[in-house]
Order: sequence, then structure tokens, then C-alpha cells
Amino acid sequence: MTATLAGCGGGSGGGDVTLKLVAADYGTGEANKSDTYWDGVARSFEASHPGIKVDVTVLPWTDIDRKVAEMVKAGNAPDMAQIGAYADYAKAGKLYSADQMLSVRTQANFLPVLADAGRVNQIQYGLPFVASTRLLFYNKKLFSQAGLNAPKTWDDIATDAAALKQHGVKYPFALPLGQEESQAETLMWLLSGGGGYTDDVGSYNIDSEENIKTFDWLKSHLVDKDLVGPVAPGKLNRAKAFAAFTSGDVGMLNGHPTLMQEAQEKGVDVGMVPLPGVTGPTNSSMGVADWIMGFKQNDHRVELGKFFDFMFSDKNVIEFADTYDLLPVTDSASASMETNPKYKPLYKFLDALPNAQFYPVGKTSWAKASESIKKNIGEAVEPGAKPESVLERIAQESTAAESAE
Repeated sequence: MTATLAGCGGGSGGGDVTLKLVAADYGTGEANKSDTYWDGVARSFEASHPGIKVDVTVLPWTDIDRKVAEMVKAGNAPDMAQIGAYADYAKAGKLYSADQMLSVRTQANFLPVLADAGRVNQIQYGLPFVASTRLLFYNKKLFSQAGLNAPKTWDDIATDAAALKQHGVKYPFALPLGQEESQAETLMWLLSGGGGYTDDVGSYNIDSEENIKTFDWLKSHLVDKDLVGPVAPGKLNRAKAFAAFTSGDVGMLNGHPTLMQEAQEKGVDVGMVPLPGVTGPTNSSMGVADWIMGFKQNDHRVELGKFFDFMFSDKNVIEFADTYDLLPVTDSASASMETNPKYKPLYKFLDALPNAQFYPVGKTSWAKASESIKKNIGEAVEPGAKPESVLERIAQESTAAESAE
């Protein structure tokens, strides 16, 4: 599962600098492994920057965060790591800030919402590598058979789900609140209810009045009325919900660009709309970003800046996004994709990105808060449960984790 890219420079001699990069594999098999992308970027960079080699190791997502943490702890940090979180390393003083490495042009080209999400104490350390947003997906065939239009409000979701159930749809609305990825499903619903994980000053407010109302509604209008399918939401993981959608067994669920591609390949006619809210479509979708960062340990600040300036060219940014049906992180690459008919299936996701809301990844306590959400949130919609009590417990654990930092 680990590959060091051939031809990307091992040792260095004659004053050469070798940059070591550890990157995540986004591929689903041999045909689309991320090694191919990085091999192309590294070879092209080396050709135009003599004296700088790039040694890339590609690891699966299941291992990479742990492996990088082990490398850093052992005093053998890579020069660059492309992983899921940056805040712990930034707080420990191990990362260069963006303005210490990047040209002004490169730094200014990041989408503002992503640059902001990469900050710790108002300083950007996390460089957004790739992003995605979420929309509500619906099965057009099932909706047509039930005589339904795409939902715009929560009431529409409840009404449509009831009609789909009457037509024998297995999962009228798939609600994956199992531990695999429930922090994402939760945030989508909180945003559509006017809430979120944090308040305007960045403090956790998971048990806010808006959030409690959201889960009260979910429980009373969908779960208690048996409109979410045969698996209890707290036991339903996202992978199983997505698989059911691609099999034609789901009427509606919240999804991302990769699911769109997988469903279409299985012959599902997919409809996509902004996340419905209380009175109409929500203005802000949930966004997710992965990050790349530069470590100080090897004192390669200048060389890192040159590589990042090269890597964030439109060509490279668009190539990666296109390969994996994800979204670009820069203004210029986004504008280029929005004017290219080839990327029309992604237009709605691109439209949602500038106003997207992200996890509070700048908080080093977020990992513990996220684990509390994954572990507990499914209980909020169980029979006889009080959503307020569950949200209060998560809020207490999250605030305690923040206070301990």
C-alpha cells in the first residue's frame, strides 16, 4: 500500500535539496492511484527547478495520519504532509505559515473560505489541497413514480419521504448517524437549521437552541414516523447508505461529488439540489477540505515555497480535482472549471463552495469533539430519547476538550 515514486529523487548530491512529501491516496484501485498524479507533478517540477528533488511517499487514508504523527514524534518529520488536519502541528510550532513559504500571488489565490479554514489564531498554516461540498441527492426515477418534485424545505422532505414509503421505497430518507462519518451528516442538518458546531466567536455551541430544534424535528418528523429505512440511524454508516443509494433503494440523502459519479455508473438518475432548510433552500452548504503543510524541521522554507507555487498552478489543481470528482481550492482554477462544459456535473458543487461552512479544524480540540459526536449523536434520535440531553453531553465533552488544550 506504500509506494515511493520512482524517478523522484532519493539522496541528493552536489548541493541538491531533496524535499520529502507524504501524501494520501485518493484512488479506489490500481487504475486511479494518486501515485500517478504525484509522479507527474514531481517530475515536471524537477525539470524546471534543477537542484531540487522531490521524494514522494503515498499512503492510504487509513494509515497516513498515524504514520505522519509517528514520523514527527520520532524527529523525522517530512518536509510536506498532505493529510486531513494541521492544527496540532501548527500549535506545536512545527509548521511554516503560508506567508513564510508562498508567493503573494499563490496565497491570495486560495478561495477565501478555504484560506480562513486553514488558520490558527488568525495565521494560515493549513494550505487547502482539495475540497468538496454537499448537496441533497434524490433518485429521479423514484420521485417520478411517486409524482414528486425535488424538496426545498424540511416539510417537503417529510412529505416526500412519506409518499416514497407508500410506494415501497426501502429508505425514503437515508440518515447515516453511525460512527463512520456522522459528524458530517450532523453538521449538514445543523446548518440547514440555522445552527452549527460553533458560535460567531468560534466557541462550541453544539447544544444551541437552533441545534436542539433541528434534532427534535429529525426525530419527530422522520425517525419516529419510520421514514428513514430499516436500519436505525445510529447504526447506519455512510458507506452503507451510499451503497443503498447506488442500488436504487434510497429516495433521498445528503451526498458529495464522488457519490454522484458512482450512482450514475450504476444507472441511477440522480437529482441534486441545495440542502433544504426550514423555509427554503439553505444559503450555506457543508464543505470539507484536505490539507497540505510545510514542516520547519529540515529548514527548506525557500524550496518548499517554490514547490507549492508550482503545485498550485491551475493545471495541477484542476488535474487532481478532475481525476477524483473533487473541487479546486483556488479562485483561478474554480473559474476555469466553471467555464468548461466538461465540468458541468460539478457546477452545483462549485456554486456551493464560496459560502460553505467547514468543520472547526483550526481547533486542536476538534478531533476529540468529533469523536464525541460520532459516538453519541445516533442516540439523539432513538425511541424515547431526548435530543437536548444528547447534545448537552456532546457540548460538555467538546468544551472540556477545548479547556484542556
